[in-house]
Amino acid sequence: MIVRLAPALCASLVFASSIALAKSRASAVAAPTAVAVAPTESDWRMPDPQNVLVIDTSKGRIIFELNPEVAPKSAVQVRDLARAGFYDGRGFFRVIDGFMDQTGDPTDTGTGGSNKPNLPAEFTFRRGADTPLIVVQKAGGLEMGFIGALPVISQTMDLGVLTADQKVRAYATFCSGVGGMARATEPDSGNSQFYLMRGPTPKLDQQYSPFGRAIAGLDVIRAIKVGEPVVAPMDTMLKVRVLADIPAAERPVVRVIDTRGAWFAASVARIAAEKVIDFSLCDLEIPSQVSNPVK
Repeated sequence: MIVRLAPALCASLVFASSIALAKSRASAVAAPTAVAVAPTESDWRMPDPQNVLVIDTSKGRIIFELNPEVAPKSAVQVRDLARAGFYDGRGFFRVIDGFMDQTGDPTDTGTGGSNKPNLPAEFTFRRGADTPLIVVQKAGGLEMGFIGALPVISQTMDLGVLTADQKVRAYATFCSGVGGMARATEPDSGNSQFYLMRGPTPKLDQQYSPFGRAIAGLDVIRAIKVGEPVVAPMDTMLKVRVLADIPAAERPVVRVIDTRGAWFAASVARIAAEKVIDFSLCDLEIPSQVSNPVK
């Protein structure tokens, strides 16, 4: 069975409602109006090295942060496959400019997978009061923000008092750099193949399982050779490693702007003021720094 990412979809869930309506009624959460000249040390965070993939490709390096909060089963399976060397040498066999790069198939054709069980759909998740969502925008009964670097749209937590588990429905939205599990027609058919977004594509929301986001290397994602299918020679993932597993002497030092910090809040306020009704989560860039280990 061919595992593919459909290039066009219509979201069917009522919960998604109208992003256009959300934009037209959007208001940024109260935040400082001035943007600091540069982030301070307190504005950065060091991602958990157990949840960071270092993807060395034929076009350069991508640093990808897994997000178990949003898609725990998908994040763990991708990490386990990376640790097993499954992704080393795998090609980007289907790449659509402005849309996505698809990879992770041992046959490099879109028909294969790993020997691990297929994954249940993780298109949405339940958000509780303890979910670390940093809300930056509210509109039309929705709250929009970030869990780490991953952009998330959620029902307002005010509705939690009406649900049995006191949680509400939420989902990650497919902005640039977000990674999602490819699948066949059946929702529970994701396995090893995944794709990395070259550009924002919210029509995929709640149709695929988003398991993290590239925090560095978006330029590399957009430089991968285009084709549907890609004509040989295709670009490849030369090696995919978990950051924590890389020997200290060669482990890159990775840090990313903390979406909980003052610098990011000020950036949100500035960009929201500039965009007005066109403002969306995908307008917000999250700077990162990747450097060589200190020897």
